[in-house]
Amino acid sequence: MFELPLPSETLSEDEVREISGCSRKSDQIDWLSQNGWVFIRNRAGEPKVGRLYARLKLAGINPALLAAPEATGWQPDFSKVR
Repeated sequence: MFELPLPSETLSEDEVREISGCSRKSDQIDWLSQNGWVFIRNRAGEPKVGRLYARLKLAGINPALLAAPEATGWQPDFSKVR
């Protein structure tokens, strides 16, 4: 329907700074943690936030609720297969 070019799978440093309102990496990490954002730290200790995750979070959608549903317990019956 709409094609939006994605510059990267993760937010840029400027985007993380804009969302958190913090310039220092340690403050960004504190803000992300306190506000329930999921992120990883790269080897340099910088917070990395997924772009799709950020879009959902900023739209008020809880990304955790979109996770794959639990297994229903159904399994195929292979007892008659030789």
